[in-house]
Amino acid sequence: MGLSEAQRDEVAELLRVAEQTRVAVPPVIQTHPGIDMVDAYEIQLRNIRRRVDAGARIVGHKVGLSSLAMQQMMGVSESDYGHLLDDMVLSEHSPVDASRYLIPRVEVEVGFVLGEDLPGESCTVEDVIRATEYVVPAIELIDSRIADWKIGIFDTIADNASSAGLILGKERRKPDELDLTAIDATLTRNGEQVATGRSDAVLGNPAIAVAWLAQKVASFGVRLEAGHVVLPGSCTRAYDVTAGDSVVAAFDGLGTVSVSFV
Repeated sequence: MGLSEAQRDEVAELLRVAEQTRVAVPPVIQTHPGIDMVDAYEIQLRNIRRRVDAGARIVGHKVGLSSLAMQQMMGVSESDYGHLLDDMVLSEHSPVDASRYLIPRVEVEVGFVLGEDLPGESCTVEDVIRATEYVVPAIELIDSRIADWKIGIFDTIADNASSAGLILGKERRKPDELDLTAIDATLTRNGEQVATGRSDAVLGNPAIAVAWLAQKVASFGVRLEAGHVVLPGSCTRAYDVTAGDSVVAAFDGLGTVSVSFV
């Protein structure tokens, strides 16, 4: 069925205001039951263009729903993606104001930083390995502008794949220096280990998620470019964070990345 252009504008504005005011909105499927996948990406792009027009710069993309369990939970057969902007980049050395977000959570990811542009529809894992300048320990800060994280696939896509921030650690490794399918990872919150996982939780190999992303965005006329960061998906489940929390993600052979909240 799909939405009209005016309805797409309306949903984009609802999500924009929710992010700005930190007052969540109901699931999009409730207010606009005719929404489909194309609508959801078009709504996402409306808000990304707005932010870019206001001075933000696209620095990469994130892949969501990159585990089979999450796809089954959402009733979909492929991942989704969102945009990473320069105003979303956070620092290990500066505490993050938790009140900027609605219900923030952290995810543990092996980040890819591209040294070359990736091809589009024909992109392979081998292309990803060749084009990646280095992999890096990463934490993605996710947040939902949808009330109580009661999201479906259209909600999360429209809402920039629930992305809110990213923190990169200082360690840098060439992708062929370690087995990308066997990086053990742990998440520690306030000194207590709360999650463990491995990089093959991401489609069996996080490089597969990067190749999928390059193919997917090509259908929208977009290329993954040299210098871009790609977050391919979480090695562990996401964990809620609040003011006063300090979290550390540690990766075997890839170092650590940390962030604290005030």
